[in-house]
Amino acid sequence: MPEGDTVLRAARALGRSLEGKRLTHFGSSLPRLADANLSGRRVQTVEARGKNLLVRFDDGRALVTHMRMTGSWHLYRPGEPWKKPARLARAVLETESSVAVCFSAPVVELLSARELDRNPRLRRLGPDVLSAEFDDAEAVRRLKSRARTAIGEALLFQSAVAGVGNVYKSETLFLCGMDPFAPVAFFSDAELSGIVAKARELMSANVDGWPRRSAGTRRTRASGGYWVYGRRGRPCRRCGAPVKRRRQGSAGRSTYWCSVCQPPRASR
Repeated sequence: MPEGDTVLRAARALGRSLEGKRLTHFGSSLPRLADANLSGRRVQTVEARGKNLLVRFDDGRALVTHMRMTGSWHLYRPGEPWKKPARLARAVLETESSVAVCFSAPVVELLSARELDRNPRLRRLGPDVLSAEFDDAEAVRRLKSRARTAIGEALLFQSAVAGVGNVYKSETLFLCGMDPFAPVAFFSDAELSGIVAKARELMSANVDGWPRRSAGTRRTRASGGYWVYGRRGRPCRRCGAPVKRRRQGSAGRSTYWCSVCQPPRASR
């Protein structure tokens, strides 16, 4: 699933092509958007909100998409062949100079300004980890409200901190030396703040770059770019112990960690 840095990178690319431009055509393979009537509307802004991407128009409406595991946004020149079939195009935004296509996104909604303000999924979002207005104290407060939840699971709740996903969860906790299976209650406010700050640091560093990486030496970049994520059974880059993987939480997301660098955490 795309994490906050990927969504922000897509929003910036779309913004450069669409902001200030009028749509010459809007199309969708979704029946509920067949009569959207967005042709002639001007794109005001394109923004990321956690893992959601919002395209706002001059009539107050907004196209809201969430990629989950299957979706992606593509940019093309007019007349350029698409890399995926048209039947997968959930939204097509054409201007005189570009064509933006959202393929296979499970969530595609066209909302009025009022609906956008009241949208329950967006209203529940915690502080956006990549926002310039990020509220560290509020993020810590929201994490602490899940006191019995393992920190590795709590970081994935978008209602606590918006934008963090499975890759950055594992990488952040490794770099902070924190046990991903310890409950949030086992961590001090300062430790929780440090975890969030490290996630912000890693994600911000990757907004303008691809492929994504968190391990910064030439050697680690050449061998995958991560400290622990996706490296089950391989030696820890710090201590040499085998990296471990375990399913975590009700969704069974994979958590990668080093049991030496991230020893079990006892209660405070």
